[in-house]
Amino acid sequence: MIDLRSDTVTTPSAAMREAARDADVGDDVYRDDPTVNELERRAADVVGCEAALFVPTGTMGNQVAAAVHADPGHEVLVDSEAHVVRWELGGLAQGSGLQTRTVDAGDRAVPSPERIHDSCHDRDLHRPGTGLLWLENTHNARGGVAVPVDRIRAAAAAAHERDVPVHLDGARLFNACVARGVDPVEMVAPVDSVLFCLSKGLGAPVGSMLAGSEAFVEAARRIRKRYGGGMRQAGLIAAPGLHALENRDRLATDHEHATRLASGLDTLDGVSARDPETNIVLVDVAGTGFDAESFVDACAARDVGCVPFGGTTVRFCTHLDVDGEDVDRALDRIGDVVSAA
Repeated sequence: MIDLRSDTVTTPSAAMREAARDADVGDDVYRDDPTVNELERRAADVVGCEAALFVPTGTMGNQVAAAVHADPGHEVLVDSEAHVVRWELGGLAQGSGLQTRTVDAGDRAVPSPERIHDSCHDRDLHRPGTGLLWLENTHNARGGVAVPVDRIRAAAAAAHERDVPVHLDGARLFNACVARGVDPVEMVAPVDSVLFCLSKGLGAPVGSMLAGSEAFVEAARRIRKRYGGGMRQAGLIAAPGLHALENRDRLATDHEHATRLASGLDTLDGVSARDPETNIVLVDVAGTGFDAESFVDACAARDVGCVPFGGTTVRFCTHLDVDGEDVDRALDRIGDVVSAA
């Protein structure tokens, strides 16, 4: 199987497995796990924040951030296609009593400053007020778009003018930084908190990091406990995360493979592939006679993994367990799918 469903399917390297086996551990709820403590220090340094918190999943980290920043009833201003809207089970409402005010950010993937000013509301007798601006980079549903730092900066400045904090869902933050040639510290500087995953393109088996000010992380630690995220000898899973942080620069290889994959797919009859900016390739298969579900099933029958992304759109995702030869083999097999349609 050439698994292009997601960059979450990577398996830990031998070095990561050895690090897990040999990790120094302690009870992390008591802050006694030296490996977790080191991971949190390193992660904070990488993004230029005062502190960071190790969380089991990106979804938990996002939900924790929302609960820290905003009060129940507050509106969260967010793109209509954001991960937190589409794929986090309504967690903002269920976990924190927050409501979303969605805007269509379009190809920008980030609302314009003008849209932010128009959509923010002050608290008054009738309205709870806007409690948080939510940004995403890279933007999954919009095809792995790597949002330029100037758009992040402009959006955050507009929100801060209204005294609204800003959270950045940077599950694939380093893909955006590599694609744009921007240091993570610069990308994160405009926002109040950031979430990034260790278990996607960086290759760790589990875990994400939530970073911000010391006060923010202290509050987040309490919310993490409330959500059941207080872990014990978590150094066993934090140790591979330390290795994952060293995989940031190699993401450029995944981007090259995605470009190669998209170019090949676009030559197939009835297939239209967008030019990828990072490691996510979205293709429209309407011209093949397949819908997304049936196309994915046909690919799986030929040992290529991909996922339906609605209607006739299919997503492919390159990662560190896929090399150039895998891309070529996948193209041959997908070509067979199209030819047999």
